[in-house]
Amino acid sequence: MVVSGQVAQDERGKLVGSGDPAAQARRVFENLRRCLAAAGAAFGDVVKLTFFVLDVADLPAVRAARDAVIDTARPPASTAVQVAALFTPGYLVEVEAWALAGD
Repeated sequence: MVVSGQVAQDERGKLVGSGDPAAQARRVFENLRRCLAAAGAAFGDVVKLTFFVLDVADLPAVRAARDAVIDTARPPASTAVQVAALFTPGYLVEVEAWALAGD
């Protein structure tokens, strides 16, 4: 299963953590958790993460949010890409996930 890129939006589509990469990363991983759960999966099923960041200096915040939800002894493969922009101003990070779960 593939979970398309998630950004730091709340349930109403509003930006969470304006200007705060750590807050945005935490929300992104919460959104990923919800998407995975809806498909009957969890972070333990994730085999690949792709991080899209406006500034690679924000990667420690993204990694901290990731490490809070994955098994750090057996982390999924990951790729980080610095991009010029995301879909709308204000968003600092987007993460997509690939997971193997179910039958």
